[in-house]
Formats: sequence, C-alpha cells, structure tokens
Amino acid sequence: MTPAPFHLKRITLREIHLPLVEPFAISSGTETVRRITLVEMEDGDGVTAWGEGVAAALPNYNSESVDTAWMAMSQWLAPLIVGKTVAPAEVYDLFHKAMRGHEMAKGGLEMTLWGLAATRQGVSLAKLLGGTREEIGTGISIGIQPSPDKLVEKVESYLAQGYRKIKVKIKPGFDIPYVRAVREAFGDRVPMMVDANNAYTLDDVAVLKQLDAFGLIMIEQPLEWDDLVRHGQLQPQLQTPICLDESITKLERAQDMVTLGAGRIINIKPGRVAGFTSSLRIHDYTRAQGIPVWCGGMLESGIGRAYNVALASLPNFTLPGDISPSRRYWAQDIVSPEWEMNDDGMIAVPLRTPGIGVTVDTARIDNLTVRSVTI
Repeated sequence: MTPAPFHLKRITLREIHLPLVEPFAISSGTETVRRITLVEMEDGDGVTAWGEGVAAALPNYNSESVDTAWMAMSQWLAPLIVGKTVAPAEVYDLFHKAMRGHEMAKGGLEMTLWGLAATRQGVSLAKLLGGTREEIGTGISIGIQPSPDKLVEKVESYLAQGYRKIKVKIKPGFDIPYVRAVREAFGDRVPMMVDANNAYTLDDVAVLKQLDAFGLIMIEQPLEWDDLVRHGQLQPQLQTPICLDESITKLERAQDMVTLGAGRIINIKPGRVAGFTSSLRIHDYTRAQGIPVWCGGMLESGIGRAYNVALASLPNFTLPGDISPSRRYWAQDIVSPEWEMNDDGMIAVPLRTPGIGVTVDTARIDNLTVRSVTI
C-alpha cells in the first residue's frame, strides 16, 4: 500500500534518558542508560504521530551518535520536508540526494512519516508496509557475561520465558568456552546464534571455525563493519552462515553481499538503512534471492519497537528477531500497552489498530525530556 502525500506542519525532537533494567555489554562497550531521540510530527490537519531515532550515545555501532543525528535531523533534514507536501515513499530518495550518510538520522524522520501516514489513513503501520503476520517470533540478545556459568544462568532464565532464539554476544576471549557451556547445558534444543559486532579479523579464522561445531543458526558480523571483501573470504571457510548487520546500509550493499558471497542472512534494522523504503527494497530483493532476513534491535523504547514489529510482519522475515517485550529493557516503557510476549515466544502484531499500534505516554516523556527543539 503506497501512503498518500500530505502536508507536514511541524517536527519536534526530544531527547529522553531511559535507564536500562541491567547493563547491556557488547564488544565495543556497555550501556546502562539509553539516550533516546524521539520524533513527533504534526500534519496540516492536526494529526500527530511519534517515531524514534536509534543512534546510540557514542559512535561505536556506526559513525552516528545521538548528537550527530540531532544536528542532521534538526538542521539539514527536517527543513527539507517541514512546510511541504510529502510522500513518505519518496523521502528516502530525497534525503539520499541531499546528503551522504547519516542513515539513522534519515531513518528517524522517514519512518515517522510512515507512522503519520498510517494514522492519517486509519490503517495499521504493518498493513501500510505490506505486513501479513498476525504475530512474530521473538529472540533475546544477551550481552557479554563475566563467565560461562553466568551466561548459562541467563540462557536458562530466558528459555523459561519462552524466547524462540538465543543470541549471545561474543568477542575474543569471551567466545568458545561460553558457547560450549550453553550447548553442554542445554544440548541442541536451543536455537542459538552469536554476534561479534566486528570484533574479529581474518587472523581469527581458526577460532571462528571452532564455532561450526555448535550448530549455530548464524554468526553475525564477525569482521569489520564495512568489509564485504573479507567476509567474502571468510564465509567459504565456515559451515555456519554469516549474517551481515552493520555492513548492510542500503540495497546495493545487500546486492554486493550476494555477488561476493559474503553472507547468507541479513539483519535488517530499519534505522541502520535509513528507514522503511530502503528496508522494503532490501526485503523484496532478498526474498527473490531466497535469503532469509530478520529484524534486529537498537535498544529502542516502545515507540521504536512498534516500527520494528510492523516491519517484521513482512513475509521474508522468517527468523525470530531481537524484538523483545518492553520489560526486557525497561522497568517502565513510554507506551501503553507495553509490548508483551506470550508463552510461545510470540509478540502480537497490531494489524487492526490504526497507526503504530500503541498509545504514547506524553506525560512520562515530558518528565524524561532533557532537551527539545521544534522545526
């Protein structure tokens, strides 16, 4: 369904600080409080919608940060669309021609336009995107733990909650013994993958080949974030599929992955690829190529999670994503109802609720806001 054009009256950006229920550690650092950029848009008819920019506090996932994305959105991107008649499906190309990079800044605005379009048209965001699933499978992402035994404890607790996929963060020195401990504790019944977040090089091939023994679903982003060539050299040496995350920033990078044989699975994070139009292009291409995709997370609030849930309802999202219930990260979310997972590890897609499917707690957001600007 193509969203109809509409007049965009204003954009308000807000930064909030939301404490995590526990520290989240990956190979490049640890977060305890999430700095989150929220986007509120209003059209010429007074209809509003909320979205989220997913850049982290520091540029250690990609080259963006909360502060660079704030500048890009407020000073360069928002003026291109505020006060104009906009068609959400055309904004990706508009932004792409206007400036290089800043994908998360672009995505924060572009996706909110889709959310506003869904609200205006009285349809769910999932249906507007072409989603078909009534519910989506949920995986858990477990940060690097201090010991294998501690990791096993974490896995046991999350399996008891019903998660359908276990993702274990790894880095050199925190890899083989940790994965082995999980397999020895639970056997092959645990659908498990590992995520390296760029922590290895081709000098570590011997270590990475050891992971083949554990029957993993995939190894996510083992090498440098922008290095498709060396991933193409690594994949033939492994039985386990490589999944690319940071390396895939647009459709052409997905096509390059296929050409170079650099991976067999893609993690589509809509914020990383500058929004929904780019995500849909990658989804349609991978579906035609027979390459499975799944939706990763960036420690989003319930607002950003709504956009991930909508995207993950599309047909080629055949693997459980990192779309956990609200309580996984937040003692109290900023939406109602909060996102919940049933005993089978599934999250319901609000296909019959107009807009993003949840109500935003504006009073709580006001209390959490540390800065704001209206364009």
